[in-house]
Order: sequence, then C-alpha cells, then structure tokens
Amino acid sequence: MKKLFFALCLLGYGSFLTAQDYFPENAGVKVNNNNYTAFTNAKIFVTPTQVIEKGTLLIQHGKVVSASSSVSIPKNAVVIDLDGKSIYPSFIDVYSKFGVEQAKKKPGRGRSAQYEPSREGYYWNDHIMPENKAIEKFTYDDKEAKVLREAGFGVVNSHIQDGIARGTGVLIALNGNGTNANRILDDRSAQYFSLTRSIAKGQSYPGSLMGTLALLRQMYSDADWYAKGNASTTDLSLEALNENKSLVQIFEAEDKSHDLRADKIGDANGIQYTILGGGNEFERIEEIKATNAKYILPLNFPDAYDVSNPYAVGYVSLQDMRYWNQAPSNPKVLAENGIQFSLTTHDLKSAANFKEKLMKAIEYGLSSTKALEALTTVPAQILGKSNEIGSLKTGAIANFLITSGDVFDKSTTLYENWVQGTKSVVNAMDSKDIRGDYNLTVQGKSYDVSITGEISKPKIEVKQDTTKLTSKITYDDNWVTMSFATDKGEKTFRMIGAVTKTSDNLTGRLVLPDGTESQFTATKSKSFTEKEAEKGKTAEAIKVMPVTFPNVGYGFASKPKAQNTLFKNATVWTSEDAGVLENTDVLVKNGKIVKIGKDLSAGGATVIDATGKHLTAGIIDEHSHIAALAVNEAGQNSSAEVKMEDVVDPEHMGIYRSLAGGVTSLQLLHGSANPIGGRSAILKLKWGEEADGLIYENSPKFIKFALGENVKQSNWGSFSRFPQTRMGVEQMYMNYFQRAKEYDTKKKNGEPYRYDEEMEVLAEIINGERFISCHSYVQSEINMMMKVAEHFGFRINTFTHILEGYKVADKMVEHGAGAGTFSDWWAYKFEVNDAIPYNAAIMQKQGVVTAINSDDREMIRRLNQEAAKTIKYGGMTELEAWKMVTINPAKLLHLDNRVGSIKEGKDADLVLWSGNPLSIYSKAEKTMIEGVTYFDLETDKKNRETIKKERNELVTMMLKEKSGGKKTQGPKQSIKRDFTCESL
Repeated sequence: MKKLFFALCLLGYGSFLTAQDYFPENAGVKVNNNNYTAFTNAKIFVTPTQVIEKGTLLIQHGKVVSASSSVSIPKNAVVIDLDGKSIYPSFIDVYSKFGVEQAKKKPGRGRSAQYEPSREGYYWNDHIMPENKAIEKFTYDDKEAKVLREAGFGVVNSHIQDGIARGTGVLIALNGNGTNANRILDDRSAQYFSLTRSIAKGQSYPGSLMGTLALLRQMYSDADWYAKGNASTTDLSLEALNENKSLVQIFEAEDKSHDLRADKIGDANGIQYTILGGGNEFERIEEIKATNAKYILPLNFPDAYDVSNPYAVGYVSLQDMRYWNQAPSNPKVLAENGIQFSLTTHDLKSAANFKEKLMKAIEYGLSSTKALEALTTVPAQILGKSNEIGSLKTGAIANFLITSGDVFDKSTTLYENWVQGTKSVVNAMDSKDIRGDYNLTVQGKSYDVSITGEISKPKIEVKQDTTKLTSKITYDDNWVTMSFATDKGEKTFRMIGAVTKTSDNLTGRLVLPDGTESQFTATKSKSFTEKEAEKGKTAEAIKVMPVTFPNVGYGFASKPKAQNTLFKNATVWTSEDAGVLENTDVLVKNGKIVKIGKDLSAGGATVIDATGKHLTAGIIDEHSHIAALAVNEAGQNSSAEVKMEDVVDPEHMGIYRSLAGGVTSLQLLHGSANPIGGRSAILKLKWGEEADGLIYENSPKFIKFALGENVKQSNWGSFSRFPQTRMGVEQMYMNYFQRAKEYDTKKKNGEPYRYDEEMEVLAEIINGERFISCHSYVQSEINMMMKVAEHFGFRINTFTHILEGYKVADKMVEHGAGAGTFSDWWAYKFEVNDAIPYNAAIMQKQGVVTAINSDDREMIRRLNQEAAKTIKYGGMTELEAWKMVTINPAKLLHLDNRVGSIKEGKDADLVLWSGNPLSIYSKAEKTMIEGVTYFDLETDKKNRETIKKERNELVTMMLKEKSGGKKTQGPKQSIKRDFTCESL
C-alpha cells in the first residue's frame, strides 16, 4: 500500500498536504505557510445539528484545527472578526460531470446495425465499460468551478456519464488556487451504473429497458464466474468490475419505478446502490423506503405551463400538471419518511439555478436542517468521507461558507466560499447591499425601480406606472451603473454613482438621451430584507395536490381493499358446465368466491342488487401489449433472457380502460422482432398497485416465439441480422435448442459451466417448465414449429394470431397446442391473405382450446363484442362464445384453477354488466379483482367531474405563476406510446 500511495503521489493523486512536500523548489523561494486563520464571533454550523453561537473557527494548512466557543488563538494567527455572520460547511455534489470529458455521440449509422462488439479483450457488450476512469479524462475548469463555488459547493464527485457500466469517478475540491495534486481527494471515488446505453457506442444490444436489465444480470453473473478463475481469456471489463466492488456503487435511475428496478438488481447481487432518483419518488414512497437505499435527488422541478391560451390547455395532461405542482415536495416527503438523501445540481441548466430550486423545496416544507444535511453530512457519508468533508469537525478539510445569515434565507448573502483553506470571494463583505425598492424622478416623470438578485450580481426592474421598461444594472466596487429606455426604446437614460455607507439612497451622474448631463437621486423606499419579510407574511399557503394511486387521472385516494360482497339475483354466466344461472346469488369473501346459489345470507357482506343484470368472470386477454415500457428487444435474434415483468407500466391508462371493458387479467407479451422473444408477464389489472403488485403470484412461466415476416426482417429496411428467410428461422430454432440441450446436460451432470440466462430459459422449455406462445400466421410455419418442438420433446402451448389455424386444426389437436386468435381480422398484410372470420369456430369445433385475443389497445376494451362475433361467424352458442374470453384463455395460461369462471374457491375476479355481456349495448358497471372493486361506473362519472375541477384549479395556479413574472414553459402533449407486436 505504501508503494501504491507513493506512485499516486507522483501522479498527483495523493494527499493534498504532503504529496509534494519533499520536491525541490527551482522556480523561487520555498515557503510553507504555517500561520493559522481564526474566524471569530461567528455562528458556526459544525454539522447541521451542532451549532455554536459566537464561536471561533481555527484553520491551518487547509484543515480545521478547532471549532468552539472557546478557542485558544495562536499568536501567529490571522484573525477575522465575523460578528453577526454565519459559517457553514461547503456543499458537496455527489453526482456531477465537472471537468470530466464526456463521451460524444456516435455519428448516425443509417439503418445498418452493429451486432458484434467493437473491442477486443473487453466484455462482449460495448455498453459495459467499468474499466473507464474519470481521472484519466479530468481537466480542472475554473470557470465552471467558480459557478459551483458561488452556488455554495466546495467538493464535487464527477464521472463519465455514458453507458450502462460507466467506470469510476473522481472526487474534486473546487480550489481555484490549487493544483490537481491537492484538488483530487479520491481518484476512484465510486463505481457508476445506469439504465442508458452509451451514446458513443453503436452495438445494437440492448435496444430496450428489459434488454438493459437482462444485460446487467448477466454481467454480474459473468463477473462472479470470472472472479472464480473459470475464464480461459482475459476480460479487462470484468477485472475492473470486480476490482471496483469495494467502492461506493451509484446507480442512475432517474424515475421512481426505475429506482425499484435498480434496487432489484442490487439485491440479487448483494449490492446496496446509492440511487440517483428522478424527483418523483413521493408518488411511491412506501416502496422507495423499502429499498433501504440512500438517494441522490435532482432539483430540476418543472416550470409552470403557459396555459393562457385556452386551446393549448388540453395538450397538458393532468399527470404533468400534477407533477409541476407536487415535484417540489419530493425532498420533504423523503425526509418525513426517514430516507437519507443528498441533493445534486444534476440536470439543471446551470449550477447558478441551484439556490432558486432549493428555496422552492424549502418553501414546500423541506426543513433547513434536512437541506443542510443533504448538502453536507449525507453526501459525505455516501462517499465514505465523513472524516474529511461535510462538517467542520477537527481534522476535516477547511471547506466552509461565510454568509450574512441563514444560508437558506432568500435575503441572505453568501460572502465567501473557502475550499481547502483558500478563500474565494462571492460577494465582497464591504459591498453595501443596494437591493430594494426606489423612487426615481427624471425630467418630471416618476419611475419605480426594484433591485433584486445577488449583492454583486443585482437585477433591476424599472416601471413607469405599470409599463415595464428595458433596463440594465451593474454593481462593482461600490459603483453602480444603471440604464433604462422609454418611448419604445427610442430614449435611453444612463446613471452612474458611488454607493456610500452613509445613505440608503442612490445618487450620481445622469446622462440624458440627448447626451447632456444632470444629477439623479433614487430614494430608497424599502430594503430587500423588508420586501422578503413582507412576501413571507402575505404569501398564500402553497397547495399541493394529494397523491393518488396511481398518480394520474382516475387514481385512488388510497389503495382499495377487498370487501366481502353478495351479488343478489343476478344472471350468472359461470363459464362452467353449469352454464348460465338465472336469479342467482354469488357471495365473495376474502377475495374468493365462497358460495353460489339462491337466497344466500349476506353474513355482514355488502349487498349489491343485481336484478336484471349479468355477472361474469373477468375477461382474460391471452395476447396484449398494453401497460409496457418496451415490447421488443431486437438487438439479437434471440432474447430469451429478457423479461416483460421488468417493463410493466402500472400507470398506463390502458389498464383503467381495460377494466372499464371488463378485463381483469392479461398476458403481456414480447413483440415479434425476433424468432425467440422475451419472457411474458401475466398480470391482474390491479389499478393503483406498483408493477410487482400487478404480476400474478406463482405465475406460470411463458415466453414469446414468432414466425413469419417480422422475424425475417422483410419489413425492416436494410437490417442484415440472421435469419433472413423462413428456412433460416427453422435452423435458428434447431441450433438454439441443441445448444440449450447441451447446456442443460452439462448442468445436470455437475460439470463446470458458465451461467447463461438465455440458455437457462430455453432449457426450461425443453424440460416442460416454461410454455411457448408463438406468433404465427402461415400453415407451413405452424407445422414446422410443431415438428421442431416434437424433435426436442416438448410442445407448443399456444399459437397466437394463427389466422390459418383452420387449415391445421387437426394437427394442432394431435400436437396438443391451443390457439389465441382474432375474431375477424384478415388481409392487413400479405401473410394473412388466407385468413377467414370462421377460423375461431372451426378450430374450436375440431377440439382446439381457442381464445379470442386483442393484441390491440382499443380492441381489449371490447373483447366481449369480439367474442360475440363468433356467433355470427361459425354459429357458436352464447356460452361457447363467452368461454373464448374467459375460461379458454385461462386454460391456455394454465390459470383455469384460479380464474376464468365463476366457481366456488376461485378468485373473485368478476364483472357486473348492465345487460347481456355479448351485447354492444351492455356496459361493465363494476369490475372486481380478488374482491377489490377496481372500476365502478358511478365512481367513474364522479371522477370525471373531480378531474375537471382539479384541472381548472391547477390552471389557475399556473396563470398566477405567469402573472407573477415567473418562468413558464410552452404546453406539451405528453402521450405514452402504445405498442404492437412490431413496435421497435
């Protein structure tokens, strides 16, 4: 370790006090400053909770010697009297790119794709770069450092913000008079990760969020395998990843749901990440707290939308309006829930905007103590540097701020920021504060002048009556220069004067528009401090809209709970052999159907009079793409390693709309970009739950396969990935399953093997542990797929779409495959030219378990009507038709023992219809999942009125923001993307 330290010192990375003490001085006289500096009579914040009134801070050699109310000041000390002023530890930013050269975007590649890595000797994926070192890309930028110092920062933690595994950071003291030898406090300060591909690398995989998460899982598995000495070649990326395991691990998530995804990756690998949040953690605070992570919070609160144009208001979603209103409360909510966090300038246009955003968070309830902790002690703890930075304890680096008062008060002036014992002046202490309101008379006309901003960087506003005039101001060395223009800018008045301590008024030389000179006097009517105090007294209480679950329109005020319910006198469609039962009661208790019959006793349950109404099992959609953040991982021809469960979007309005159509369960499928797609997510549409709460417990294992035009890329342009033909698709399946068989054999025989998540999934298929839903159209390919499966000893569970299924129904029965199909889609592309609307009925009559599915965000809302079409096209009975959207899809998903019919002991996933569920005139009045009502028609009507009222209230708030002179942004239409099989 001594040799390593010596080497680092030679490179300039060691202790800033001793690294070069022994170097000879050939450029002049060598001098060591051993003097002390004592700051007396100050209010000293040693830590946010340890405060000394009228104390003394003593520093020497850039470190704190003592901070106390009784300090013995050495004779060789420079004494600075700070009577009436305060001293705080300088701020720390844990997440920065200060001084570090950032990656440049790779030039466009047109439509050509890069499937292989561009490097040798490194990990197989270019987006994994843990070998990157920020220290090697670091150049001190004093211009940027000055902006940070003026915002109160003394230390920043910087890194290369590019890629999924990003390498190590560098911890830098913002000492403008130092050198890199003493500025660099740690050249390996943390290891960084994100969910974002490198902009500098062109490798196609991963092309989706689910691909990124799969890559991270495989990366950690490979790193463990490599660390155990199993590799026959050198991998510099995995070596770096393992070497950096002992460092702080920081993950850029930038969204509440991504926070949870990142934490899952960490938990699976025994890592507790520090997480860069997205500012919306307040929306899922219970789940965020359960991560037990420390957070880094951005303060990039959005500006109000300019809603002055009534036609533009409709472009802004309620969710976006709410976020504008609620986002500044995020730090407060985390603090109230005992979650430790630091604050960062990340994502702000400039660090100069930091104080304004921080003050907003404080206005929204963040306490000054918690704010100070988030900028000092907590970031120091995150970095493992509590003994060096973040406080003014003995031995700490002398990084501190000198202020006129409370550092978080709007009227407080930051005078100096000392970094490593070196002074940086922000506002001169002897500069008079000229901010405030003035009355100015020029050529017999009266003007109102308001000076705000920082003492040394004031801002001016000049008004004649209510007209705002173009104006400028500069203030330096107690000289003020002002100008304003009248008569539409044709006349300009210029003023310059010396500011004296004996008068609050501004006086001096006035240059008139014609060039003649005169004198001016601006009489002060109100000081800046008085103005701020008055604002505080007259300011309206900030109204923060309540958070709902989910925090979009039609969310719940609190998560709904199961209720014991008795449906009386309903027409009950059992989807069982019992058929349709007239005037029948159904009793629901503890989320289960406990009794079906006539004249049942409520036994304390809520009674619903269902006379004249129809009660059915909830509709199940075997093939859906709603409620997803991604649908295709097209970066490779097989993506068995990815999981749709990783990209469930619990806030997608398609969930609520589907509930309104009586849908309670669905299979969220990967798309059809590649022959072997990703693993499915089977969901219950529990509106208001987080993503994991939607996924079936003990869910059956499924995966999406695909055949036809999409997988061979016939409609993709100039992509050149194998396979390019239907013959190639077959050979790809044969190759992958043969490899999986060999992998599984090696594993079962106890031979050494590298864990491969993709092969693990394919082996599950061979072993009958995972089922296939296969996108298909043409009979020849359907036959081919069954033969491939039979060759390896398994069967295809479901052929989905399968519009030529009527041609091969007998072979499907023999194979044991089911079918999910459309009711009447045909001729929308070449390979469905032979489709007929009688397809579903023919397959059903041949003995194929057949379901009607949607594959469409609109059709899922009317699957009841889609089922009804089979009565017209094929002569199905009403009950047989209804089974195609209830018990049949339940059978295909291996969930028929839990859902899909009204039977005692099954989950109470029920829909109460206003009439016959197959009628286009019937509406779902109540949709229940496990005894919880997630959609109610009457409640929906009330919600519509509530939403209108809330939107109007938020619009009024935004109009006030604009009229008050605050920044606004143009209306933006925020629309979530809806996916199909082919979406990339």
